This record gives sequence, structure tokens and C-alpha cells, in this order.
Amino acid sequence: MLSLAALQTALEATWPPAARHACGPFTLREGQDGGKRVSAATLEGSATQAQIDAAEQAMQTLGQTPLFMIRAQPELDQALEARGYALVDPTLFYAAPIHDAAEVPRPVSLLSCWPPLAIQRQLWADAGVGPARLAVMARASAPRNAFIARFQNRAAGVGFAALHNGIAMLHALEVDPGFRRQGVARYMVRGIADWARGQGAEWFALAVTERNMAARALYSALNMTEAGRYHYRQKPEDRP
Repeated sequence: MLSLAALQTALEATWPPAARHACGPFTLREGQDGGKRVSAATLEGSATQAQIDAAEQAMQTLGQTPLFMIRAQPELDQALEARGYALVDPTLFYAAPIHDAAEVPRPVSLLSCWPPLAIQRQLWADAGVGPARLAVMARASAPRNAFIARFQNRAAGVGFAALHNGIAMLHALEVDPGFRRQGVARYMVRGIADWARGQGAEWFALAVTERNMAARALYSALNMTEAGRYHYRQKPEDRP
């Protein structure tokens, strides 16, 4: 069975920060504008109030807003809430055995390459996935690949996946607005999982915000099941 710890490790390896720094029991991450996943501090074990103070100050020294990822850690969660930190972006892991998720795509309907082509970068840019997140992809563990779906002779969607210890993680799946509700996302997930199967993956997984009900419905329909969760804590006045 796939453990939550294995999912967390795979998430870090396939969507990594630019750098990590130890600060007492905390690991701090330099995200370089790559989003919360690569910018949040995490805790191993427990922390004193002074150690939380030190982590806050160190993140500010890095030029980042203090941000913590909470992984089933009620004491840290309560301590940050008492400091005025708001709960942000509850997130769920979804996972499935690779053979349950994968389906061979039709010829030339789902293409892959690395590094991404200009058309892939443009589709991502149109969806708000800019250079900072492309830089995250470039740091990811190998094998990794960028995908583009073609429907009606047009580029319809893009996605990224990478493997770590037998787990393939899907990231940055985006479908062009003109092709939504036409099965493109479903087809891409199945096809990307097939690529991962060919790379030796045993599991296919992803992380999605709890509020994204449309995506969650898709993943459930593909027989992916909830396999864990996390959330962030950030002070409301510090949020962008």
C-alpha cells in the first residue's frame, strides 16, 4: 500500500524547491516564485515557540512570506493559528496503482518531449504557469516529461509528470478553455499514466486543492482514491 510519507517524498522530488535550508527542526525552502509547494517550511518532530520565531525570521531573510505546510501536525497547526496564521489551500493526494490509471493513447494524440516546446510553454503561460514554475519542472527528478494533447488538429492541453521511487506524480495539467468538458483532461491523465507505466512506475498520483471539485470528480471517476492531505498556514496580512 502507498504510504503518505512516500507521497510526500515523491511530491518534493518531482516538484522541488530551488534550495533547502535547515533551521532547527524546520526545513525551509526557497521557491523563487514557484508557488506554495516549493516555498513552505515543514517540521520534523516538534518545535518550541522560539524555534517557530527563528523559522519565521529566516524565511523573511530569504525574502519570502512566512509559510508553513502542515502534515497531520495538530500542535504546530494550533500554535500557528494562535499566532494569527490562517488556514490556506487544504490539499488532497489522489493515487491509484499504475495499471488502473493507465491507458494507451491514440497515435499522435498525446505527444511528449523534454524540454517543453514553445507551444507548451505558451499554453502553460495562458493558464498562469509561468517561467518560475517551468524552472521547478526543470529541477524535477528524472525521468520527467512534458505532454501536449492534440484534438481536432489543435493543441488542447498540457501536463507534466516525473517519477520518484516508483511513484509518478502529475503536475500542471491544463486544458485550453475551448476544449474543456470534452474529455481532454481524462484522456491526458490516462495517457500520461501510460507513459509513466513505461518508465517503470508502480503508482500514479497527484495533489489537488480540496476546493477544486471538478478535478476531484475527474480523478474519482478514474478510480483514483484519496490517499492523504495537507494544508498551509499563513498570516492573512501577509497573503498576496
